[in-house]
Amino acid sequence: MGVVTRRIGLSLGADLCWPLCYEGLLKRLKLAIPHQGDTVQLEVERVPIEPFDLSAPLGYDVVIDRLTHWYHTRREWIKKGVLMDDLYVFNNPWTVQSMEKQTSYCAMMELGLPVPKTWMVPPREYDDSSPDLQPTLDAYARLFDLNKIGEELGYPLFIKPYDGGGWVGVTRIESAEALAAAYEQSGKRVMHLQQAVDPHEKFVRCVGLGPQIRFVSYDPSAPLHQRYLVETDVTEEDKQLLSDTTMTINSFFGWDFNSCEALLKEGVWHPIDFANPCPDSQVTSLHYHFPWLIKANIRWSVFCAVTNKAFRRNLDWAPYYEAAKVERPLKERLRAYAKIAHERMETDRFHEFCDKHLAHLDEVALEFFGTEEAKAAVRKKVQALFPAHEHDEFTDYFWDKIQQWRKDAGGGAKEKVQAS
Repeated sequence: MGVVTRRIGLSLGADLCWPLCYEGLLKRLKLAIPHQGDTVQLEVERVPIEPFDLSAPLGYDVVIDRLTHWYHTRREWIKKGVLMDDLYVFNNPWTVQSMEKQTSYCAMMELGLPVPKTWMVPPREYDDSSPDLQPTLDAYARLFDLNKIGEELGYPLFIKPYDGGGWVGVTRIESAEALAAAYEQSGKRVMHLQQAVDPHEKFVRCVGLGPQIRFVSYDPSAPLHQRYLVETDVTEEDKQLLSDTTMTINSFFGWDFNSCEALLKEGVWHPIDFANPCPDSQVTSLHYHFPWLIKANIRWSVFCAVTNKAFRRNLDWAPYYEAAKVERPLKERLRAYAKIAHERMETDRFHEFCDKHLAHLDEVALEFFGTEEAKAAVRKKVQALFPAHEHDEFTDYFWDKIQQWRKDAGGGAKEKVQAS
C-alpha cells in the first residue's frame, strides 16, 4: 500500500475559462485522499488529439468530455477507453451520439412526464446523393397538410430541429402562414412541431452534474450574457420535483452532465428541452452560477476517480419501465424513478465522500474566485467572444457577478452538494 495517482483528462474544444478555473482550484485543494489503504493523489491533463493504438492503454481514469458530440475521432477514442480501459467518462458517448431530442421526448413521454404534444415532419428538402432516394419517395412519401398539424397542436407552437441545440433553428410560430414560411426555410433538417407551453409562469433550467442539481431561472429572450438570472424563484417543493425529473432523465440516458429546461403552467412543470449533454459551461453566460459549476465538476470527477466508480456500459431501462407500470401521481412516479437514479449514481456514498474529503472545497473556492488567476480566466473568455473595445466592460461585468456570489456564499449560503 502506498501513494496512488489517478489521472483526470479534460477533453476540450473551444473551452477556455472553466478548464483554467478547474485546474487552478484543484491545485489549491492539495488533495491526498486515503482510500482502501492507499493515499490517492490526482493529476489533470488536457487530452491531445493524435493518432492512437487501439490496443494501447488510454492512461486516464476519468475523462470530462466536451468534444465527442461533434468531433468523431475523440468520440471513438473515448468509446475504446470505456470498452477496453475501464474509463469513466462524462457522458455516455453512445447516447450522446444517438439519443437526440426525439429519443428523449419519446422516452420521457412513455414514463409519463408532461412533455408538450410533439409531431415530427419529413424534411422540406433532401440530400439526393443516394440513388435509392427518389424511388423511395415516389413509392412511399405521402403529401401532408402542414396547416392541419398546426391546427391540431394549436398556436403558438415551436418548430425546431429534432436533434438541434443552442437554439439553432428554433422558431416560435403564431399562424399557419408563419408555419409554412418556417418550414420552407428549414431545408434538409428534420423538424419537430411542438405545442407551446403558453402562457407560462416560470422558466427554469436545471443543470445536473452527477447527483448535484443547480436550479436557475432563465430568460431566453434576453441577451446571452443575461439569460441566466441571479435570483431563482422556485419553491422547495418544486425543487424536489425538478430534481427528480433531472435525475431521471440523466440516469436514464447515462448522462453525468446535462441540463433540463422546464416551464411552469397552472401548477405543472413541463420539460421542454432536456437532451443537452454538453451544457453551456462558460462564465460569459453562467456568470453568478459559474463557481457552482467548477465546484460540482471537481466533486464528481474526484469522487469518480478516487473510488474507481464503474462506468455503466449498458443503460438498462427495464427498471424505469417497470416503475412506469404503477399508476400513481406524477410526484410519486418521479420519486420512484429518482430512487433508481440515486442508486446508480451512488448519491449517498458521494455525499459521504464529499463531507469527508472535500469539506474544505467551499472555503478554498471562495478564496480562489477572488484571485487574479480566476479573473484572468474570465478575461480570456471575454476576449474570445467580445470585440476589443468591450473587453474591460464585460470582464468587469462577469467578475462583479462572481464577487456577488462570493458575498452571498461567504454570508452562509452554502451551496447544496446533493440532490435529494
